[in-house]
Amino acid sequence: MTVNGIGIRTAQVRQERLTGQIHLYDGLGKGKSQAALGVVLRSIGLGINTSAPSRVLLLRFLKGPGRNYDEDAAIAALQQGFPHLIDQVRTGRSEYFGRDEIISFDKAEALRGWDVAKGAIASGLYSVVVLDELNPVLDLDLLSVGEVVQTLKGKPEELEIIVTGSRSPQQLLDVADLHSEMRPHSTPDSAVGGIEIYTGAGKGKSTSALGKALQAIGRGISTDKSHRVLIMQWLKGGSGYTEDAAIAALQQSYPDLVDHQRNGRDAIVWRGQQQEIDYVEAQRGWEIAKVAIASGLYKTVILDELNPTVDLELLPVEPIVETLVRKPHNTEVIITGRCLHRPSYFDLASVHSEMICHKHYAERGMDLKRGVDF
Repeated sequence: MTVNGIGIRTAQVRQERLTGQIHLYDGLGKGKSQAALGVVLRSIGLGINTSAPSRVLLLRFLKGPGRNYDEDAAIAALQQGFPHLIDQVRTGRSEYFGRDEIISFDKAEALRGWDVAKGAIASGLYSVVVLDELNPVLDLDLLSVGEVVQTLKGKPEELEIIVTGSRSPQQLLDVADLHSEMRPHSTPDSAVGGIEIYTGAGKGKSTSALGKALQAIGRGISTDKSHRVLIMQWLKGGSGYTEDAAIAALQQSYPDLVDHQRNGRDAIVWRGQQQEIDYVEAQRGWEIAKVAIASGLYKTVILDELNPTVDLELLPVEPIVETLVRKPHNTEVIITGRCLHRPSYFDLASVHSEMICHKHYAERGMDLKRGVDF
């Protein structure tokens, strides 16, 4: 995204960054684990056609067996689609607990998980290690923050580390290369179930949407049903975008379940400098999306970068509101993108997470890595 306005820039000519980064997704809003899984999917997609495919460890703290979590279905879809690339370890009790309910078992489980993490980080066998819900483990004093930070500092330079969970300790914030906070917004009485919006200047919006796509596919697998997904992208008519490798990986593993449409010029669209083709392309995309939502054929419809498209006045708001109000009950609609002016369809969202950018490695002059950063 551009800094001074609304627009999407292609990434065809940027240099690749060789050093792996530490991503931190925290906050009370929804989308943290989804964003992590979206980054995982992207990394897998980048490695599919290389001699060194991306291997991933999903280490999930405080999520012991016996409970179902939102991301379980998404992980099942990853494991079925890429069985030789995904390892998963879960630690913790099956029930929820707070600071006053900590028992010796919780400490032992946290230490067991951290031993696995240290071994995986040191081994050099993985391209990505996800430390899901590490932040609350540290907040509960189940692990030493100092030891965790020292281990992360000593990781192989190519290894991507993704840490999730609310309440990040300051020492971890200091060592992170990227920090996006997911900030929740209250749900209005007018909300319609199954509409989620991910907005804001921080990283994690489109990747959270891809996590929802994985979730839909995984739920279909578990029920022997075909849960189809449509990914509609606005303002992305070129190539080299962040999500390209992830979407390609999805389509390769689930060709009958994932449809992808993109529209727009291979250029930044500035407010006040819109061209006729921008309106035509935006409307073309909306006609496809409107029919897809109304049809009920898709379990999940992702409207990627719809928010800036509306903010640039390339599409009117009223038809979008009408379509969302009338959508089939079993169809989920995920809307992404930053915007300067909040459209009225935000009042229909049952989930609204704003990604706040606290730190990004690009701000420190680092080269960006194709597929991870853009």
